[in-house]
Amino acid sequence: MASLMEELLSVLSEEEKTFKQLLDITSRKTQVIVQNDINALRAITDEEQNVMNHISHLDHQRETVTHDIADVINKDVETLKLSALAGLLKSQPEERDRLNALIDGLSTTVRQIRRINEQNTELIKHSLEMVEFDMQMIRAMHEAPQTANYGRSAMNTGGTLGTMPEGFDAKQ
Repeated sequence: MASLMEELLSVLSEEEKTFKQLLDITSRKTQVIVQNDINALRAITDEEQNVMNHISHLDHQRETVTHDIADVINKDVETLKLSALAGLLKSQPEERDRLNALIDGLSTTVRQIRRINEQNTELIKHSLEMVEFDMQMIRAMHEAPQTANYGRSAMNTGGTLGTMPEGFDAKQ
């Protein structure tokens, strides 16, 4: 059991470190979104995906170790949470304190990532709204009302505002 706990603590420590990398990437992503730098956003997204793949691998390792610990202590793995496991370590205060510190660190980091991601989502929504506004303005320019220019026969000869005449008249 001691080696399994050490392995769990090691995996959690690596997970915390990796989540902090993700927090850094997420913070940098905010600046790139504000600067509207699509190429940098693409690069950061690729970097973020690599870190997420590593987190997924670590998560799988943590689940495997937790399952092994549940088997050893004869507990249901579905109900064995990390905080409950810390409560079972009364006779090992050093490991319990380390586990609690890792749980708190992970929770704090994940909350920060979630907050920044929500902020980034709002920034992207506002950016998309601005693009939509610009597109509507461009469409409106091409769909401007006709001018009221009448020729000798009292027929409307005006064109649409914002458009060029059909041809070039060299006589003018």
